[in-house]
Amino acid sequence: MTPTMDTKDNSQPVMTPVASKRNDLEIKDAKLIFESIWRELETEFGHEHMRFPKEIILLGGAPGAGKGTNTAFIAQVRGLTCQPVVMSSLLKSPEARALKDAGNMVGDRDVVALVLRELLREEYQDGVILDGFPRTHVQVECLKLLVDQMNALRREFYNTPLSIHFRQPTIHIMVLFVDEKESVARQLKRGRETRALIEAPGRTENSAMPEDRPTDHDESLARRRYRVFKEQTWDALQSLKEIYHYHFINAQGPVLEVEANILKELEYQSTLELDSRTVDRLRGVPVASQIIIHARQEMVKRLDSYELEHGPLFARVVAFIEDKILPVVLRHAISGTAHINSEDGLLDDPLALAMLIDVFSERGYHAGVDIHRIEIPDRIELATGKITCRTKKVFRIEIRFQGSEIRRG
Repeated sequence: MTPTMDTKDNSQPVMTPVASKRNDLEIKDAKLIFESIWRELETEFGHEHMRFPKEIILLGGAPGAGKGTNTAFIAQVRGLTCQPVVMSSLLKSPEARALKDAGNMVGDRDVVALVLRELLREEYQDGVILDGFPRTHVQVECLKLLVDQMNALRREFYNTPLSIHFRQPTIHIMVLFVDEKESVARQLKRGRETRALIEAPGRTENSAMPEDRPTDHDESLARRRYRVFKEQTWDALQSLKEIYHYHFINAQGPVLEVEANILKELEYQSTLELDSRTVDRLRGVPVASQIIIHARQEMVKRLDSYELEHGPLFARVVAFIEDKILPVVLRHAISGTAHINSEDGLLDDPLALAMLIDVFSERGYHAGVDIHRIEIPDRIELATGKITCRTKKVFRIEIRFQGSEIRRG
């Protein structure tokens, strides 16, 4: 079998060599490519300025899967404010155009060089979405080598003032997937919408227009583009599944459903993202999900113990709630928030305060108590002018619950 060449919509060559030798050749080529690019960048920027993003979200997906549609939402979920790095746009850069104008193809080396140079920009230091990379096995191997170098730099600068610039890298592989039928339908729909915008009356030459792809107007080309994705990019991304955080997103449904899938997949996991030293420092503070696992059972046990072991005090607390707090709560039924100030000595007992909070929790409210101490003048010595104060203790009780909205017709 001889190697075959195919091209993608970004004019990159895709080589399909003999299967038994492909991986060895790709790894060897990737190492040569990456080391050459790394040396060039290190010479240009300096060793201590090889600062890459803490978090890289590699966004891939079938044609029409909604990468452009969902990029802003993914950025919002991850708290990223910088613009994404979109490979199709990067390949229109002056550097890429110069290669094309000289009659050259934009191959793996050029793609990797463009990506690494772009990722060194300061605005990406906290994190960035990289749309459309990697697309080939050589690019996959170069990505692995980049992460290796990032970890090596982190170890080198670990106990230096520069350590904040070389944090533990977090790599997410996010694949938006639709089947062939949906992909083709979305591509053709996009083509119709783009053509309508271009032909709309009153459009000027300077009007911003979406890219008008030939594949969006020909079903056979749209179908072929999908199959190229499945045969090349899909395989490349799958090879990273066991190495980095991998998120497979079902993008078949409507936008809100896809966003829910993304939200679930990108749920924050601190042990995967924080430096190991930071994780150790925080280990003694339990996460909320741990302390609420048995919260209901513990509350039931406490309430029964109040009745069985501290009946008289419990009765006084319940009477205080019914007489002093509930009348105020009822007047705030619409807003869902009531504030009550009390100087009742009953609340000086810490157990009584615990009872009050538990009773409201059991009834579906959220209760909080803040103790406020106020110095009140009590006596003045006329001979010396000395003022003696007493401390007034005020218990500020806040009760929150689901309010009621009044609608006017």
